[in-house]
Amino acid sequence: MKKPLLQSVFVLLLALAAGSAVAQITPKAYAPENLRTLSVQDQTRVISLEYSEQSRGRRIPDDQLRFYLDQVNRSNWTFSRIKQDIAQSLGGNNGGWNPNPPPSGGQITCESKDNRRRECQTGFRRNAVLVQNLSGTRCVEGQNWGSGNGTVWVDRGCRGRFAEGTSGGGWGGGNGGVVTCESANNAYRECRTSFRGRAVVQRNLSSTRCTENQNWGQRQGMVWVRSGCRAEFRDSGTGWGGGNGDYSVTCSSDDNRRRTCAYDARQGRPILLQQLSNTSCREGYSWGYAGNQVWVDRGCRGRFGPR
Repeated sequence: MKKPLLQSVFVLLLALAAGSAVAQITPKAYAPENLRTLSVQDQTRVISLEYSEQSRGRRIPDDQLRFYLDQVNRSNWTFSRIKQDIAQSLGGNNGGWNPNPPPSGGQITCESKDNRRRECQTGFRRNAVLVQNLSGTRCVEGQNWGSGNGTVWVDRGCRGRFAEGTSGGGWGGGNGGVVTCESANNAYRECRTSFRGRAVVQRNLSSTRCTENQNWGQRQGMVWVRSGCRAEFRDSGTGWGGGNGDYSVTCSSDDNRRRTCAYDARQGRPILLQQLSNTSCREGYSWGYAGNQVWVDRGCRGRFGPR
């Protein structure tokens, strides 16, 4: 009778030892609060491990990892802040999500669950900007999300993280204003500016280099970004109305649809300065002008200006 009992105890001890060994093999995301003391490689490792632990083994999305690395090295985010933000992005499964809106200047997550419309209180005094697309559905301002009067609304499956816009007084700002425009998931996006002068990049926020007319451009009252460009843009105060040869308007026929863009006819008759699309831009066929507008169609995307 004693021998079977001893065998059972021995098997139990082996099982406990094996479990302990597995636990030791599984790494933990231990890290100092100040992640800037680590190399970028170690920052990537601990952030990835923390996300994996909270999500039960899932891999952190590349754009979310880049966002955290930017915040650590540009905005001095601590490890605790990263952990809290991961919990929030995962929907609060670990008890770290705070449903109460942060003070003005913070960030909030708003989610359209089951493709239903939802409104989230922000406390923002200005309109919101999309910091990160958290859903497989592309969040497009004016289509499935928008903001105003201290709220952000989302619809049709959009899940995103939003921050307060940096331009003063809603969309205003005039000369000297700063607008953040971000291409989430490499998608094309347009941001209103109300700049009176030509836009310039004040600060690049992405690992992707923002190059004018390649992954960002502008026209009156608008800056566009694509292919991962994320940057702060400011009003240079020159270029749009000075008749100095720098004036141009970028107009894009997205999804092969006809579109019109404001053009200052006082600058002179517009011509195609640069074709930005693979589709050919031919005057009278896929682009033209009338009065104070340039129109594009059939996939033409180009930069237009006076001779």
